[in-house]
Amino acid sequence: MSKIEDIVDTLENKISKVLHKKEVLKQANVRLTEQLGQQEKKLLEQQAEIGSWLEKYETLKMANSMLGSDENKRETKLKINALIRDIDHCIGQLS
Repeated sequence: MSKIEDIVDTLENKISKVLHKKEVLKQANVRLTEQLGQQEKKLLEQQAEIGSWLEKYETLKMANSMLGSDENKRETKLKINALIRDIDHCIGQLS
């Protein structure tokens, strides 16, 4: 009879350890999920900031080329031509 009790006690201890381990892993999973959410939010903010800086960079490039910088003149001319075509298209639709 003592052997069966020892086996049951051992089994209860093992089950208790497994349940405890499950709870620890569950808490770790919740913590990691929260961290993932925070990192995703941070990534989106950084991507938005990068987009803003790229837009500012492009504007600055165009302004520099209009001020006489030879580096980006071709790009600026192409951009101006595209804007003129867009304006002509709008005028054509209004007529």
